[in-house]
Amino acid sequence: MYPELFRVGPIVVNSYGLMLALAFIAAIFLALKRAENKNLDGNIIINLSFIVMVSAIIGSRLFYVIFHLEEFEGRWQYTFLPIQPDGTIGLGGLVFLGGFIGSIISAAIYVYAKKIPFLKVADTVAPSLALGLFLGRLGCFFNGCCFGKECHLPWGMVFPANSPAGYQMGAISIHPTQLYSSFYALIIFVILLQLDKQDKYEGFLFSIFLILYGIARFIVDFFRYYESQMFIFKGIDFNQIVSLLMILAGIWIIFSHQSKLSKKSTSS
Repeated sequence: MYPELFRVGPIVVNSYGLMLALAFIAAIFLALKRAENKNLDGNIIINLSFIVMVSAIIGSRLFYVIFHLEEFEGRWQYTFLPIQPDGTIGLGGLVFLGGFIGSIISAAIYVYAKKIPFLKVADTVAPSLALGLFLGRLGCFFNGCCFGKECHLPWGMVFPANSPAGYQMGAISIHPTQLYSSFYALIIFVILLQLDKQDKYEGFLFSIFLILYGIARFIVDFFRYYESQMFIFKGIDFNQIVSLLMILAGIWIIFSHQSKLSKKSTSS
C-alpha cells in the first residue's frame, strides 16, 4: 500500500487522489461515448460531470463532518478548507454515499432545469458510476482507508502502520473491504454493459445499478470497520440504510414502468 506517492512542499500527491482523478476521467470519457449513442448532447454530460464532481466532494465531506462533529469542534473552518492544521493540502475524511446523495440531488436539479429526461441521463451514466467505483476503491486500497474488521480467512491482510488501517487496527489481519468493493463494482460494470445491449425502457440500467450496488454495499459493510457514531441501529450503519433506500428506489423504478405498461394495456 502506498498512501503517499510523493510530496512537493506542503502539497501531497497521494494514491487515493490519483485514483480518484483517474476514476473521474474514465467515467466522463465513457459517459461521453455512451451519450453519442443515445443522442445526448456531450456538453450536457460535461456540465453534469462538473456538477456531480463538486457536489460529490461537498456531500461526502458534509456527511463525514456530521458523523464526526467532535473532530471539528472549535475548528469548523477545516470543514471544507483544503489546508489542514499540519500544513498539508487536501481533505481527509469523506463518506462516499453522502457524496452519492449530493450528486443525485444536484444532477436531478440540473436535468430538470434543462428539461432533459432524468432516467435517460441516469441510464447513460450508470456504467460510468460502476467504473468510477471500481477505480476509486482501488485508491482506497492503496491509501489503506475504508478498511475491514479482523479477518481469519486466507486473504486477510495486514496494512502498514503508516496507513489509516494500520494506525487503527495495528498489525492484525483484516478484511480488504476496499478490494471487495472494487471487485463487485467491476462485476456491476460488466453486467450493465451486457444488459445495455437489450432494448429496454428508460431507467432500466439505472435501476439495476441501484439494486446491485445497494445489495453488494449492504453485505460488504458487515465486514467493514466503522466508528460507533456511524451506526444508526445496532449492527446497521448509515451506509447500509442508504443502501437499502437505493435498493427500494431501483425496485420502485421497475415497478413504476410495469404499472405504466399495465395501464396502457388496460386502456387499449
